[in-house]
Amino acid sequence: MSPAPLFNPPAADLPSKPSVPEWIPPPVTKETHNFAQLKSIDLSLLDSDDSAVVDSLVQQVKQAIRDDGFLFLENYGISIEQLHRQFALAQYLYANISEEDKERLLFNPETGVWSGYKHPFGFKRPRGPADGIEQFNWYTPEWQDINRIPKCLHPFMDEIEEFCNYLTKSVNRRLLTLFSRVLELPDNYLWDNVQSHGSPTGEGYFRHALFRPVQKSTEEASKGLRMHGHTDFGLTTLLFSVPISCLQIWGRDEQWYYVPYKPGALVINIGDTLEIVSGGHFKATRHRVYKPPVDQLQQERLSLVLFNSSIGDMPMRPALDSPLIQREGCIEEQGIYKEFKKQTSQGGTPPTNRQWREIQIATATDPTDTVHNRVGVHQTIINGKVMHTREYMGMKVVLPV
Repeated sequence: MSPAPLFNPPAADLPSKPSVPEWIPPPVTKETHNFAQLKSIDLSLLDSDDSAVVDSLVQQVKQAIRDDGFLFLENYGISIEQLHRQFALAQYLYANISEEDKERLLFNPETGVWSGYKHPFGFKRPRGPADGIEQFNWYTPEWQDINRIPKCLHPFMDEIEEFCNYLTKSVNRRLLTLFSRVLELPDNYLWDNVQSHGSPTGEGYFRHALFRPVQKSTEEASKGLRMHGHTDFGLTTLLFSVPISCLQIWGRDEQWYYVPYKPGALVINIGDTLEIVSGGHFKATRHRVYKPPVDQLQQERLSLVLFNSSIGDMPMRPALDSPLIQREGCIEEQGIYKEFKKQTSQGGTPPTNRQWREIQIATATDPTDTVHNRVGVHQTIINGKVMHTREYMGMKVVLPV
């Protein structure tokens, strides 16, 4: 492949732009135990003229997404200085967003999207117990209408939009090229046939998130959880590695492990859509957000995430023209593909990608919800472990809490 161009953002020092304080990464935890060992993929190797180098890269990706569903991505075209500028803009948002904009742009997840501003009082529009999590989510309408954006960010939208364009149309496209090659399909197969288009984030969304330290009462009610154990419902998720250790993944030994900090790296996880498209060969990543190690409990965690979504009207189904699937069959050992296979084999109709994501957003519960988060309601005991159990459109989702 011809080398991918590096990210070239709009100027940050124009006279029309207010001064933005630098984002200084907080200290890394001194804790070393209970951390995952994740494979790291050098995306620039996809541009190599040596076919053996590219083939080796594809095999590394194949092993990582089959074993963990999680991997680090490095050398993807954005410098550490450019990345820190984006973190500085997110920091600027939460320091300057007005109370008027918080109310005017308040999210309404019952509509099936996270669009707009999330208050720090749970994942429902009506306020619940304080969870210390603020977010702003950009969907297509936010890219199309500046009035749907907090006013403090208006001068910087050129930078944020180009950042998301690059993540989607360069980084994620190259990532999907690798995944297409793992499935032994043409390079553009997933990009052309599964990835949604039409905005800097397609039908997906970009998120600025701020996790503030929580009160002891909140921590006790949630048992330390900031977000339940879950898989992402879309195609791929691109999450920038940060020093505050809150993100955890579910290991093959059925234990939770913190994801270590790798400066400048992207953490990539596989969504439900891609697990089904791959016929179960790719694992949707089981992960959660948990309280950090004790030496980081009083630190704020700033987060930037791109959630890539598949075409909404497309029914969830495997790519049966994949030579890999034709040769090895589908894998029904875990997760959402197993439920998909069960439903379709019984004559049921699988949901569309839009239905699948919207019903999960509309019915999400908070970690502090002690009414639903108990055994016999949304939880059950399986092999001695507490599991979160929900059913959407006839498809059961069972995930570690």
